[in-house]
Amino acid sequence: MSDKEPSIKPWGGRFSEPTDQFVERFTASVSFDQRLYHHDINGSLAHAAMLEKVGVLTAAELADIQRGLEEIRAEILAGTFEWSVSLEDVHMNIEARLTDKIGITGKKLHTGRSRNDQVATDIRLYVRDELALICKELSRLQLGLISLAKREAKTIMPGFTHLQTAQPVTFGHHMLAWNEMLERDFSRFQDCGTRLNQCPLGAAALAGTTYPIDRHYSAELLGFDRPTENSLDSVSDRDFAIEFAAAASLLMTHLSRFSEELVLWTSAQFKFIELPDRFCTGSSIMPQKKNPDVPELVRGKVGRVNGHLVSLLTLMKSQPLAYNKDNQEDKEPIFDIIDTVKDCLKAYADMVPAITVNDAITREAAMRGFSTATDLADYLVRKGLPFRDAHEVVGKSVAYGLAENKDLSEMTLEELRTFSSDIEADVFDVLTLEGSVNARDHIGGTAPKQVLAAAERAENRLNKRS
Repeated sequence: MSDKEPSIKPWGGRFSEPTDQFVERFTASVSFDQRLYHHDINGSLAHAAMLEKVGVLTAAELADIQRGLEEIRAEILAGTFEWSVSLEDVHMNIEARLTDKIGITGKKLHTGRSRNDQVATDIRLYVRDELALICKELSRLQLGLISLAKREAKTIMPGFTHLQTAQPVTFGHHMLAWNEMLERDFSRFQDCGTRLNQCPLGAAALAGTTYPIDRHYSAELLGFDRPTENSLDSVSDRDFAIEFAAAASLLMTHLSRFSEELVLWTSAQFKFIELPDRFCTGSSIMPQKKNPDVPELVRGKVGRVNGHLVSLLTLMKSQPLAYNKDNQEDKEPIFDIIDTVKDCLKAYADMVPAITVNDAITREAAMRGFSTATDLADYLVRKGLPFRDAHEVVGKSVAYGLAENKDLSEMTLEELRTFSSDIEADVFDVLTLEGSVNARDHIGGTAPKQVLAAAERAENRLNKRS
């Protein structure tokens, strides 16, 4: 990146001395906003086409601008474009290079617009494209979860509340719970994209322009639903960035919860699952170690995304209308959120389908902790006992089991009948793990039949996206 000083700043007409060298570096954004080059060029192409349509540019001038911008795009892609800090940002770097290439016509490109509406357009275009990539990777992760759920629809494991054994569930049912979280995340990203997809181009600095522009045409060329309604709001609005950051933070929170369980389940104390070696690392001194680094790192990265959300909220909280230089600080948080979310989704979308479940261990774990106690209470209620009385009966039977080191299903009929004469031989139909999960045979329940049906519905939703 070059620091050479051009003879005249693009905005330098009213200044009597050059910008302080430190201030120039401090206020420049080109070191990070150059990643917007593709969208900046597309925005300029649309703006130029609109200017030609309304008669501000000639057809020949438009052709020169189009040729010059595409040549600049090729230079950037080839790595031969020379970025200059003294030109401050991606917009002025590209405009200056365009003028170098095609002469005075390059200076006409900025007619009827400002860097304020230009950057507002660029960042919306950028986030819109990245949203599409995020949603694609999110769908891939969901497909992996659904596939795992179908594979493990009958695998029994303990369900937990307070991290204590609660009731038996199926592993597939647990995977579909994660999928429901991600389905809501997908919906939030789509919803965010709807409000984002409005075009600020033509709002100019803050008040619009005196040129006879056609904002609907510019919006159409760039694939926006419509132009924004108010020029002041157009250049100063960053709601879409905050909304995106909020949706990303919630997604990362879900991935963090997912990570916490994976880390627990891979431990020697649980041994519920195995992660492929390619997603784990070892220890420099303990040769036996297999560390779940990918889930741990994803769990850690939620902090930076949440931090960026707070940063964006704080950035906007005291800004008067319209545009302020503060808004330059929106880009690095947005860029890092996007990079982080995409990397985490890719890691999980690759890893999840390759998870191996130790079904014998999950089943044995479900046998501990009296996970069918609620089933016994429900059984007694069906026999006519009020639920509170049934609750007390089962509580006493659990206390007995703790003293005798016996699960409810391991007690004899005679032992169980000491707590209630309503208990008969058919009680063992509900005290088995299979009986417990199969009994929850309704939509949203953990019965294997319901898990497979839910997985099919989830898969159909995914198929409708493409």
